[in-house]
Amino acid sequence: MSNLRLNLKTALFSPQGLTLLASVLLLVVVIMGAGGDPLELARLGTQYSQGDPEGTQGYDGQFVYYIARDLQPDNVAPLLDNPAYRYQRILLPLLGRVISLGNLNALPWVLAAIGIISHTTGTWLVSQLLTSWGVNRWYALVYGLWVGFLLAVRLDLPEPLAYGLVAAAILARERQKPRLSWLLYGFAFFAKEVTIIFAAAQILLDLSQKRWRQVIGLSLVGLLPFMLFQVWLWQVFGKWGINSGGAMSTSFELIPFRGIFLIGRYSITLLIAILVVYTPFVIWPALWGIWASARRWLVGQREGVILFLMLNAIVIPFLPFSTFREPGGTLRFTCGLVLAVLLFAGKYRLTHVLNFSWFWLVLNVILLN
Repeated sequence: MSNLRLNLKTALFSPQGLTLLASVLLLVVVIMGAGGDPLELARLGTQYSQGDPEGTQGYDGQFVYYIARDLQPDNVAPLLDNPAYRYQRILLPLLGRVISLGNLNALPWVLAAIGIISHTTGTWLVSQLLTSWGVNRWYALVYGLWVGFLLAVRLDLPEPLAYGLVAAAILARERQKPRLSWLLYGFAFFAKEVTIIFAAAQILLDLSQKRWRQVIGLSLVGLLPFMLFQVWLWQVFGKWGINSGGAMSTSFELIPFRGIFLIGRYSITLLIAILVVYTPFVIWPALWGIWASARRWLVGQREGVILFLMLNAIVIPFLPFSTFREPGGTLRFTCGLVLAVLLFAGKYRLTHVLNFSWFWLVLNVILLN
């Protein structure tokens, strides 16, 4: 019994253990505040659930729930703001459907559990990567407590699952298991398409080093099924899944950070507030990431973590206005950058960068709202 208590204490007093506790506590507070209704996590809106154009919008987790409730494209399409875009993220709804055995009463609880387990496991995987590079595992807690991930757990969204699979794919590659890595990347794409950024970085690295087997393997096992799925989405919904977002979305910008400054057209006060939040926690990390990764690449260093950081950082300035105007969406998109910064700093043992990364956790005050 004493050994069991010791093992339990050790498991909980770890990055993944504290991530688990934080995630569970967050969901308990939200569900209790809603009178015990787990559907509060999905934030259903009457615009889609009841077809009321004047009703409430709800939030993105509702689309995960609707797809999981009924996987038939024709049935669920009227409930989605952008059917092809939402349906391409099929992995989380599919897991929810399968694990709940189609029980609609159990489904909301299952989706919540998948989010918690995915995020806890993802934190553990990041800690394993850092430890393998001789870095203190506790820096993985920055990943575990990043507000973008916790918002996703709270809102039944796929980021914890998607980036947990990316972390697993990177760890498999580090441990010389390329086939497993290709497969994990492939699953990540079906969780959330933006994880392709990490795969693209891996392919570019392998191309630069003429590792043709790795390029072909990841392309065939990871990317090809997702591309074929896009063709199917076109046939079913008449649109590709990959685009800049759901309802009221705008396209990616060509001018860096134009998406932010467009907010000033509607409200200077809001623009100033957005800049106060984004500058230290999104804009500066992205600019630093571009500079730090480019500097190492240009002097001949060739590591996956360099391109992970470069590609995840370089996309930030060109995000759409519709993403920047919604802080939750921006912070969730930044999950990839947070992971890339931790991996880059961990690989090169940049302790000062890892120490500064703790300041990201200040944004958890958003969860109090």
